Amino acid sequence: MRCLSVVLFIGFLFVLPSCKYFKKGEKGKTMAFMMAQADSIKLADSLEKVHILLMNQKADSVRKAEEERLALEASLKYNIIVGSFLTPEYAKTFADGYRKEGYDPKIIQKEGSKYQLVAVEAFNSFRKATDRLSKFQDTVQFEAWMYVKK
Repeated sequence: MRCLSVVLFIGFLFVLPSCKYFKKGEKGKTMAFMMAQADSIKLADSLEKVHILLMNQKADSVRKAEEERLALEASLKYNIIVGSFLTPEYAKTFADGYRKEGYDPKIIQKEGSKYQLVAVEAFNSFRKATDRLSKFQDTVQFEAWMYVKK
């Protein structure tokens, strides 16, 4: 019986796979880990590319909106003026006062003059500008006037 046990034990050692079998299992785990790591790197790279693409699109849309705003401001030639100043600091202070009231004042350099005009609103239509000027004179400042920018 003892002899049989020894023979069976030696037989199992030869029949069962050697250490290479167990190492093969480790290689499989290592390979699976490396594949998962490569997949996560690919995913991170693709997410980074999408992020860069979105940031470029956002920058383009902001630039386009700014260009449209500047083009619109350039086309606005009927301005409601609330003050005219020779000193730029006075014009800025006066504009800040209207900014606190909720307006978006602009300082315009009068053509052919040293005066700086504080405009609280601008329009591209004469009719809209005159209607708003009339209401503005009635409610905000009686001395407001219109400046037509060429």
